[in-house]
Amino acid sequence: MRDLKYEYYLEGLGCANCAAKMEKRIKEIEGVEFASIDFVNKKLIIETKNVESVSKEAENIIKSIESHVNMVSINNIDDRLEEKREFKSQFIQYLIGVVFFLIMIFSKNENLKLTFAFISYILVGGDIVFKALKNIIKGQVFDENFLMTVATFGAFLIGEYPEAISVMLFYKIGETLQDMAVDKSRKSIKNLLKLKAEFANLLKDNKPIKVKIEELKIDDIILVKAGERIPVDGVVVEGVSSLDTSALTGETMPYFVNEGKEVLSGSINLDGIIKVKVTKPYKDSTVKRILDLVENAAANKAKTENFITKFARYYTPIVVGLSFLLSVLPPFLGYGSFKEWIYRALIFLVVSCPCALVISIPLSFFSGIGLASKRGILIKGSNYIEVLCDLKTVVFDKTGTLTLGKFKVSDIVPMNGFNKEDVLKYAAYVESFSNHPIAVSIVKEYGEYIDKNKVTQLKEIAGQGLIAVVEGKKVIVGNLNLMKLNGIEVLEELSGTVVFVAVEGILAGYIIISDTIKDSSKQVIEALNKLNIDTVMLTGDNKNSAENVAGQLGIKQYYYGLLPQDKVERFNEIKKETSGKVAFVGDGINDAPVLKISDVGIAMGALGQDAAIEAADIVITNDEIEKVYEAINISKYTRKIVWQNIILALSVKILVLALAAIGLSNMWEAVFADVGVALLAVLNSRRILKMNR
Repeated sequence: MRDLKYEYYLEGLGCANCAAKMEKRIKEIEGVEFASIDFVNKKLIIETKNVESVSKEAENIIKSIESHVNMVSINNIDDRLEEKREFKSQFIQYLIGVVFFLIMIFSKNENLKLTFAFISYILVGGDIVFKALKNIIKGQVFDENFLMTVATFGAFLIGEYPEAISVMLFYKIGETLQDMAVDKSRKSIKNLLKLKAEFANLLKDNKPIKVKIEELKIDDIILVKAGERIPVDGVVVEGVSSLDTSALTGETMPYFVNEGKEVLSGSINLDGIIKVKVTKPYKDSTVKRILDLVENAAANKAKTENFITKFARYYTPIVVGLSFLLSVLPPFLGYGSFKEWIYRALIFLVVSCPCALVISIPLSFFSGIGLASKRGILIKGSNYIEVLCDLKTVVFDKTGTLTLGKFKVSDIVPMNGFNKEDVLKYAAYVESFSNHPIAVSIVKEYGEYIDKNKVTQLKEIAGQGLIAVVEGKKVIVGNLNLMKLNGIEVLEELSGTVVFVAVEGILAGYIIISDTIKDSSKQVIEALNKLNIDTVMLTGDNKNSAENVAGQLGIKQYYYGLLPQDKVERFNEIKKETSGKVAFVGDGINDAPVLKISDVGIAMGALGQDAAIEAADIVITNDEIEKVYEAINISKYTRKIVWQNIILALSVKILVLALAAIGLSNMWEAVFADVGVALLAVLNSRRILKMNR
């Protein structure tokens, strides 16, 4: 029995450091093969065979770390569920706390001053103290609640009442602003992916009935009005319109549809009213796939994310240990008073929470994934963002990737007494059993009715062609290798894509198939070369065709005449010869094996291809090759922001720690180094969403 994947929404999750602790402990549960918490989307993913016992234990772990967090099955919540935080009530509480704080400041009676200070402290930070006490009982001491409680209580004990209260107040306000910024970032990312229509107009007795899109079934007929989103994948059965597919593909040009045209969910109907026949239920539709790909992407974490999680695990205990030593060693050695060094140690405690890193790093990566998705580039994990940044070589499949893949017959050359009509007819009859683009172009060129009953003993030779009996004659249709294998002499020095046709062991002639290089292919190759990324081309075509395309594009390394299995072997050789990461870019047709073995597999125009979506690490929703370069640019910009946040957080914390050790910083600066820097890092992460093309 294989492991099954289960998804849960963590309602109330607001502590990134706590999320990292939850994930670590859930991974240790017996029977868990994989577990990941996506803090940005508040989602837990578990892969296990024993879901009942594992989910119960996971829930206990979550409650033990954050008692207010609820673990809810994704299937049991509405997609629009969003926590509503009542910031107003919090600020009223803070305001009352500030009133008591001001009374304390102006009070001259020491007993009253202490009383008002205590009331103000409880109003401002009582929930922090309560959480800290609960966690201490559970044996969890190194969290932000514990650290802030000890630091501010310590300030109380050494008589620094105003600073204890003001620091706690500043911390809580900072936390609130930080939460608001994170929530705004979440909403911004989700707004990028507003693809789903909540309802559909189902036609019953030719009357529209409003239903949830999850209720739609295959063969249902739905009505889509101007301005509405296509709710599920289908085919137009009545009407003419133009669709805005920019949310799916990043393309701004309207897409014309009429009767018989397929339409993808998530597109917006711009003009008239169309009737659409449902071909896929919502759970299998394009929009659901995209949303699942993006939301599940956070489970595949980058090395930087994993490093930060491990770093946070050790950073806090080390700083707390240093804080203790700072409070006792110098006074014992005669360097100043205990009060002075305890105050410095309390600053260490405030700075010891790694929230700025734990919150902003995954948020930055997810922002990059969200932006890429908006532009028609579906990245399955932040780990692939890092791979794109470290690419040394990009290997392209030729047909449909560097070229349009829209073949047409450009010439027919008959030989040995056959005429053009004979050559085309025999080829069309045999190729009518194949859905390969070249085969389709030959059948289209023939243009006449094909009686498939006249074709028998059909045999496909993978990557080479077809052999069949047509009207009692053995016909071989395929490439140079297939002809040689069957002892048929052919001309080798032919340019372009050539399909040979042999009848009864005699070469009847050949068909030249033309394909067009994409307008942007040369620009993309040049742009990649400027980034010091090598480019390689693989193709099953002949030498002359490969040389022609490679020469026009400036690709120096290319391999031709490759069968699907040859491409795998050649790609493995390229990987061995390359010191850095290697990507493969293909159109998803017969590319799945190579996509799987690459460091990052990129499938172009693969939105409707299940095998390509499954095998690829990145799915480009249309055929624009420039999106490969754009994906690299987005990844590099994302990692730049990630490292800005890392350097900002660590630099400020180290600076404040150093100044605290020599008595040149205070607790206000320490709080800024914690929540202030976290807030700045979150806001910096939002810059990714505004990146220009």
